Amino acid sequence: MSVLHWLQVAGHVSLAVLVVLAGARLAHLLARRTGQPAVVAEIALGLIAGPLVLWLGGTRGLNMVVPAEVRGWLDHIGHAGLALFLVGVGHELRSPSAAVKGRSVVMTTAGALLLPLFCGGLLAAWVLAIGDPDLRGHAPAAALVLLLAVGLSVTAVPVLARILVARGVVDTVVGRLAMATAVVIDTIAWVLLAVAVGLASGGAENVPLLALVVAVSTAAYLTLRVVLRGPSALRLAASYPRGTLTGIAVLAAGAAAGLRHWGLPDILGALLIGAALPHDGPDGPWSRAVRTVCGAGRTLVPVFFVTTGLLVFTREFDGMPWAAMAMAVALAVLGKLAGGYAGARLGGESHWDGLRLGVLLNTRGLTELVVLQAGFAAGILTSDLFLALVVMTLVTTAMTGPAYSLVEARAARGGAPALPRMKEMARP
Repeated sequence: MSVLHWLQVAGHVSLAVLVVLAGARLAHLLARRTGQPAVVAEIALGLIAGPLVLWLGGTRGLNMVVPAEVRGWLDHIGHAGLALFLVGVGHELRSPSAAVKGRSVVMTTAGALLLPLFCGGLLAAWVLAIGDPDLRGHAPAAALVLLLAVGLSVTAVPVLARILVARGVVDTVVGRLAMATAVVIDTIAWVLLAVAVGLASGGAENVPLLALVVAVSTAAYLTLRVVLRGPSALRLAASYPRGTLTGIAVLAAGAAAGLRHWGLPDILGALLIGAALPHDGPDGPWSRAVRTVCGAGRTLVPVFFVTTGLLVFTREFDGMPWAAMAMAVALAVLGKLAGGYAGARLGGESHWDGLRLGVLLNTRGLTELVVLQAGFAAGILTSDLFLALVVMTLVTTAMTGPAYSLVEARAARGGAPALPRMKEMARP
């Protein structure tokens, strides 16, 4: 192809990215005014992008505004941004700030994980029982059951962290317990997601290969973690900050590409890199590098949402999957609220703290979208089922703030004590 053609494509892609980022900025302002996390507005932007372009110009207009070649480049940019952002998520998964120990975290995690997994299994059983091909698709039943179980059990660690900070409860017992529980749940969820995608790509006979890839990835993660913990690595990171940024980005992209080659979700590679990087305090060179890489990726994440919308929601739907939407929302809310509350109570927490934890753990946000996108790309989710689960993600994430405010208001009227801080709990 000619140089002129590549320049035209590059200009078209750059313009499309700028339009998406401008739209995301407006969406952020709207989310702020309505008291919602920014990711809710970004997901909504992705949902309407495809239908809006179709409504304005039809399929021909879509191909003129965003040609297939441009959509392909936007997809690469969106996934690259997502990988860089997930480096920060992986770093947070083993953050010492989430280190709450004891019976409470074990029981809360068990409740907020097992019941949602069961509810996801119920949703899968319903989809399999009705036999609607627009919902069922052609994926192996085991992969569908596992993917839906994971989808209903996820809690979005990054969104939860922002909600806790915004509410001023990040240093409370409930805040730390919510973060610790979410970290454990999401760690397990990423592993189960890899198994589901492996089953979809090769069936049961693919499990040994999957186990081998997981073992090699784990060994590489442990090796990298040991090497980077040394004082020499710390001095290099402090002396060459730009080189550190570049190295992290290249490692994340390479790990993602390697897992993609083996038919696994490429996002897991970025998570492993982030988890392997040392925690050296908020002002340490490693933490600063991770924040910069994650911030750059977070800026590009709206491109991921929009390309997903252009991919999924530019086809004709034979009616909206209303029943699937209702089932997904009801089971998702039931699993997290009831499971989180029951687990917290069994762990010794009060009635009001149990309600707070159930509400907080019900937020899904970007983490859920990543899981769903991986399931859709692997052929496990049909477009209709994907849409139903995206709506569930929006509803559960959007309801977290108002539901938490309602619980706090009821607790105050009921004479519940203020949330104790971790420092206060440590006093004799």
